[in-house]
Amino acid sequence: MSSTSINITLIQSDIVWEDKKSNLEHYEQIISKVSAQRHVVVLPEMFSTGFSMSPSTLAEPMDGKTIEWMKKIASKYKCILTGSLIIEEEGNHYNRMLWVQPDGIIAHYDKRHLFGFAGEDKHYAAGSARVITQVNGWRFNLMVCYDLRFPVWSRNRGEEYDVLLYVANWPEQRNLAWKTLLQARAIENQCYVVGVNRIGKDPKGNNYSGDSSVFGPLGETLWQQSHSQAVHTIALDADLLTKARQNLPFLKDADNFILL
Repeated sequence: MSSTSINITLIQSDIVWEDKKSNLEHYEQIISKVSAQRHVVVLPEMFSTGFSMSPSTLAEPMDGKTIEWMKKIASKYKCILTGSLIIEEEGNHYNRMLWVQPDGIIAHYDKRHLFGFAGEDKHYAAGSARVITQVNGWRFNLMVCYDLRFPVWSRNRGEEYDVLLYVANWPEQRNLAWKTLLQARAIENQCYVVGVNRIGKDPKGNNYSGDSSVFGPLGETLWQQSHSQAVHTIALDADLLTKARQNLPFLKDADNFILL
């Protein structure tokens, strides 16, 4: 991996329910005021709508207005912009995490584990492939919310990635699981873990405390914020990651398996 650090900007914010225009205007205002160098800017899950089960009215194609907005922001501020939104493709709806580069190139990950408790599996199609992206020599494994509960899916086999990145709409009543599992994923995969969640309340009565977090490769808490809006830029240190893996080479002893 790269020997240089990389800046990650986490945006923890309320989301106006199913109001794309208001949300995009809000995020653009926030991003424009970030004074630190932006390498990767992270928005929550379904950042333009909230965690809605109405994809038939909210979904966009891959050339839709929200992705055009993401491309504009990434280009204007010379950063990678990532977060998930509702996408329609070939007759299916996806909770899709976009990774939009300043040059307009887009990678995407479709949420694998759909939250049946809220009926997500009845409205969306599940993804079938992990997606690991790269920037400046850093490798990012893209994940969405409920994926966090399934450690086999995120297993770092042979140091495939350096950062495990989760975007979420994770309710406050289960925030102990959110914080604990983020830390566990960092420890077991010897990687940085970045989790970006929303705050506020949705029309279904769910409260969100945020608890957006950054954990180091030994599980150390590097940053965490609860309840209030937060815009935080943190530099991930490549040397810290390299030393953790060299001094404690746990990953080489992991079980071998194949994901079907």
